[in-house]
Amino acid sequence: MVGSAVLGQCLADPDVEAVLSVSRRPGGRSHPRLRELLHQDFFDYSGVTAELKGYDACFFALGLSSVGRSETEYTRDTYELAVSAAKALLEANPGMSFCYVSGQGTDSTEKGPVMWARVKGRTENALLAMPFSHAAMIRLGALQPPPGFRSRTAWIRWAYVFMAPLLPLLKLFGNGLVLDGPTLGRAMIRVAQGKADKTVLLPRDVYQLGRAS
Repeated sequence: MVGSAVLGQCLADPDVEAVLSVSRRPGGRSHPRLRELLHQDFFDYSGVTAELKGYDACFFALGLSSVGRSETEYTRDTYELAVSAAKALLEANPGMSFCYVSGQGTDSTEKGPVMWARVKGRTENALLAMPFSHAAMIRLGALQPPPGFRSRTAWIRWAYVFMAPLLPLLKLFGNGLVLDGPTLGRAMIRVAQGKADKTVLLPRDVYQLGRAS
């Protein structure tokens, strides 16, 4: 859902010249500025390095729930996944920008009691230590799903069913706790343009950046 929202805003933004969508399956969207790269192994980009060249920024929206996973498994699917992509992209485009969708509650100390927060914190710290021209960690609270969206993850589908009546109120009064897709997408584009004054953006920061004129 996050990737789809950001992609939509990139295609709507006149400052974005071209978009490469890297995914395992076709996204079903066609646009003159969009090119899709279907790639199965997100831990190894050695065979597609040439395809990644020529881009100014990466908006990294991949992620899995920690529910039912050990810390070792979640580290592989979170930390190793993001760092592998970041290294490949820096090799192809030295000095590019990187915007990572993290989560509200991430633990930058990497020592707290919550497993997913520690792993996310380790991931953020590793990405911020890399030589990107601009990097920011987007600590997303919640994203309002677009009409007709249906998650492939069962518990997320049910969570949105129960939360649906509350989302408009949380969006209105929650200081960015709930964002819509265009606001999130604009914020990430502005990160890539170097317009963020922070490297770790909390929900309210993301909201303000995405709503700024």
